Parts: sequence; structure tokens; C-alpha cells
Amino acid sequence: MISLGSLTRSAADTGSKLGLWARIAIRALQFIFAITVAGLYGTDLANAQKANKYADSKWVYAEVVAALSAITVLVYLIPFIKTWIFFIWDVILFILWTAVFGVFGQLYINEKPEGNGGIQRMKNAVWIDLINMLLWFVTACYGAFLFFFHRRRTLHTGRAVV
Repeated sequence: MISLGSLTRSAADTGSKLGLWARIAIRALQFIFAITVAGLYGTDLANAQKANKYADSKWVYAEVVAALSAITVLVYLIPFIKTWIFFIWDVILFILWTAVFGVFGQLYINEKPEGNGGIQRMKNAVWIDLINMLLWFVTACYGAFLFFFHRRRTLHTGRAVV
């Protein structure tokens, strides 16, 4: 603990510039890849709408997960919000991305690309889903680590310094 009179701050609160930039970089990648997935799956939804076909629930689900991810990153980038407190939401987004990867991976990983390039685009989208899943896993693990191991107070009452 660093003591400045009656003001105390732990090393976890101060953080390092390297850690700050790493968190910003990971959150930026999460945002970029979420927007990318939204564009890739949105193309198929737009094509279905032009052809007067129904919107497949798998594609709508992928769009919702991408939107939730992008909004979450924007909220997390607001200054003074400690994102490690919300590591449970990162875990939930990791699980949602795992479902997206599983569903579309099963559909497209073993498909042979043919025709107008739609299959190849979807195969690429599957790998971006995997990247999203892994990025959310990393931030969930990092947040859980900070929540459980960097806190210098007891978990029960929060009064005693450990």
C-alpha cells in the first residue's frame, strides 16, 4: 500500500501504463472484431430481407451478441469504470461467443467454398468468432484474477485488510 496521509491506494488501483495500454488494446480489438462480425452476418440478413425471406435466428443471435459486445466495450472505455468488477459480464459474453462459434463452426468449417464467395465469407466469420471468444475469455480471466487476488480486503465484510 502507498500511504499519502489519510489517502491510501493499493498498487492494483494505480496500475501500470503497460497494463492500461494492454487493456485498451484488447478492448479495441474486441470492438473491431465485434463490428466485423456484425458486418459479415449482417450481409446475409440484408440479402434475406431483399429476397423477402425470413431472418434466420442463428444470424440474428450472432448480430445481437456482436452488438452487446460492441456496446460493452464502449461502456468499459468510459474513464473511471473499473472493468474487473464486471468480470461476470465478460464471462457471459465469452459463453455467448462460444455458442456463436459452435453454431457457425458446425455449419461452415467443413464446407467447400463455391459459387459467389458466401461460404468463404462465412468460413472467415467463424474464425473471427473464435478470436472474439478468446478475447472475451482473456478479459474474463484477467477480471476474475483482479477481483479475487488483487483485492486487499476480505470477501465477507470488506473491512479487514489482508
